[in-house]
Amino acid sequence: MKTVPKIYSAELNGIEAEFVEVEADLNVGLHSFQIVGLADKAVSEAKERVNSALKNCGIKPPTKENRRITINLAPADTKKVGSRFDLPIALAYLIASDQLKPFETKDKIFIGELSLDGSLRKVSGCLSIAIEAHRKRLKQFFVPAENAKEAAIIEGIEIIPVKHLKDLIEHLESLKQIPLQQKTELDLIFPPTITSISEVKGLEVAKRALLIAASGGHNVLMSGPPGTGKTMLAQALTSILPPPTKEESIEITQIYSSVGLNNASAFVGWRPFRAPHHSASLVSIMGGGPNPQPGEISLAHRGVLFLDEIPEFHRDVLEGLRQPLEDGRIHVARAKKSLIFPARFMLVASMNPCPCGYFEDPQKECRCTANEVLRYQKKISGPLLDRIDIQIEVPRIPIEELRKERKDNNDENIFRSQVSKTREVQKQRFYETKPKIHSNAEMTSKQVDVFLRLDPKAEDFLKRSLEKILISARGYYRTLKVAQTIADLENSATIKTEHLAEAFQYRLKTYE
Repeated sequence: MKTVPKIYSAELNGIEAEFVEVEADLNVGLHSFQIVGLADKAVSEAKERVNSALKNCGIKPPTKENRRITINLAPADTKKVGSRFDLPIALAYLIASDQLKPFETKDKIFIGELSLDGSLRKVSGCLSIAIEAHRKRLKQFFVPAENAKEAAIIEGIEIIPVKHLKDLIEHLESLKQIPLQQKTELDLIFPPTITSISEVKGLEVAKRALLIAASGGHNVLMSGPPGTGKTMLAQALTSILPPPTKEESIEITQIYSSVGLNNASAFVGWRPFRAPHHSASLVSIMGGGPNPQPGEISLAHRGVLFLDEIPEFHRDVLEGLRQPLEDGRIHVARAKKSLIFPARFMLVASMNPCPCGYFEDPQKECRCTANEVLRYQKKISGPLLDRIDIQIEVPRIPIEELRKERKDNNDENIFRSQVSKTREVQKQRFYETKPKIHSNAEMTSKQVDVFLRLDPKAEDFLKRSLEKILISARGYYRTLKVAQTIADLENSATIKTEHLAEAFQYRLKTYE
């Protein structure tokens, strides 16, 4: 009884990898080359790429075999998508046709798209597959050379960078060894940005709010007339966000790798900034599609999602933000598949107070009717507004302030230092939490009760404030989280009255 060769490869299930066994069988009959196992068009076309690659490498291709060739991708009920199976299909065929000596396959995994000349092209999802391979305790991961640096982020598994099919065959037959890829050291940096917080003139209250938001990972809504600098402030926020931790960088890179957006760098060592247009569809923001992929909220994971002119976004998009803002993940349910994508992001939104933008502006008259103003502001529902921790007005900047000669201020470095120190305090506070959290904004209501300490005067102030202000349970806990961040910025062991007062000030829009 002849043994059927089995080569390990992997399929992406969202951003997670799932192992696939590639089997090859040659049987008597008229020539045919079939790929079975719920393969999509790109996988089915692999037989043409494999045939040409083998022929151009001087190897007997499947078209020369006067036999039935069957390639099975198991498990058969999992849909296989993409071109990453080309390499394992070629190897399985070579072993089945006795053109390659059988080798130990249980501790190895192969992925790669074949060019017609036999060279290997980059594929998506390499980091996710490396994580799963390490979890399954495989020893070697054979990848296209362009993917090697990305896969080498994961320790404990040997990464073999393959440039050409002939090189791999020589390596497997011990004729010429391919050098191992060296471990990739993550270079964690501040997010690249075109705007610095130091470039923003005036708007000290808004900059203070952004400092608090960056320090605790809080959501922000900015409202004000056109041209007051709301977009500039949002872009400047990224200049003071701290670099991600190693674990966060791997999470971000895993998401970007799954959709092939890490072409510029093998890893994403900074916090992402995503700014989708208001015409974006629900699927593009939330994720999903025929073969579900991460949306903008997942691409903004551990970074910033900026929604400029938030009332102009589709209603279903805005209401769809509720769950991820609360849970830090998005559950995409479809008839054939349900997936969970990470979506722990800072929401930064901007809006005008009315359609024309000048409602309550002291210098320019508003042309909108009261009904138009109310309808416009109601586009943001109360439950969504309740999930935004910091809500501020961005007033018009006087021309005199703009014309002032800019001094060499050091706002960016000062803010970065303050944010880094505050984040370090939170890192120590949440060191033993499970699941791991990184900022005050991520605390659950139970954790708020455990970690937060109010001094006696602050307790009295809180009780008096709650008697006068109608506030939801969610709003209560979110206000306390902001107050804790302010206390951390002030290096205070307890939350004081002034910290609570400032936190309530940032949520006045919710209580109107």
